[in-house]
Amino acid sequence: MKTVQHISLLLLLVSTSIFSQNRFDDIQIKTTKLTEHIYMLEGAGGNIGVSVGDDGVFVIDDQFAPLSDKILKAIKELSDKPLKFLVNTHFHGDHSGGNENMAKAGALIIAHDNVKKRLEEEQRDGSFKPKKALPVITFNDKLNITINGESVAIFHTENAHTDGDALLYFTESNVLHTGDTYFNGRYPYIDLNSGGSVDGYITAVKRGLMVINVDTKIIPGHGKLSNIEEYKVFLNMLETLKTTIQKAIDEGKTEDEVKIDTSLTKIYDDLDYGTGFINSEKIRVTFYNSLKDQHNESED
Repeated sequence: MKTVQHISLLLLLVSTSIFSQNRFDDIQIKTTKLTEHIYMLEGAGGNIGVSVGDDGVFVIDDQFAPLSDKILKAIKELSDKPLKFLVNTHFHGDHSGGNENMAKAGALIIAHDNVKKRLEEEQRDGSFKPKKALPVITFNDKLNITINGESVAIFHTENAHTDGDALLYFTESNVLHTGDTYFNGRYPYIDLNSGGSVDGYITAVKRGLMVINVDTKIIPGHGKLSNIEEYKVFLNMLETLKTTIQKAIDEGKTEDEVKIDTSLTKIYDDLDYGTGFINSEKIRVTFYNSLKDQHNESED
């Protein structure tokens, strides 16, 4: 019996692995030119930023491991210079899953301290990340890198999407990469189990707005290329939901009551904000739990 169970488990793991590989077979990497040397790459997972120039190739995020060959091919079409640096905006697998492959291709991986800590932990499947997948350089608050003729400002925003988020601003090109502190045109995923919070998320967007202007091109973590007006609409959505759901909490509404109350998010549901990874029910529950926890902490 044990042998049969062992074989069944092995077959399940193999079939799961094959499915995981096959689901990326039809994915194509789309490249959009933003400036003379900054590009946005789209595939499956978080949007990728790429800077090319005489100093080499600088990459922001790397999606899933099975897509690494396609991503590297797309980058090679932009530059024959060596891959120098890769920055993870946070630790989630759709932004850091290709780390090992990128490191093997020559990239020095950079991320916030908490990204390294989370990548070093035991993963959901019980495995551990190989050493090559881990950041080599980490920072606590901010970091500046000069590459391809401009300074790139990298700054941490506390407890936003996770506890290790970073935004990157290309100072000469006027391009901002927000990581998952911005989901353009949809509800965001705020990972409360990984240090994320509603207030921290709102603060992250406000901090991003502080460094940009009407001409800035914004690469969101997910969604189409954006601009300051869309970014402001996103912030207004966050603040509106916070006010609405905080009012429900103050009125004594329970999590289940907020969960099923579609009126709380109707204005944005009608704009299809809930058609992405996070639907309207999930965003109501996320806001409720984050704001409720904050209220409880303030009472302690």
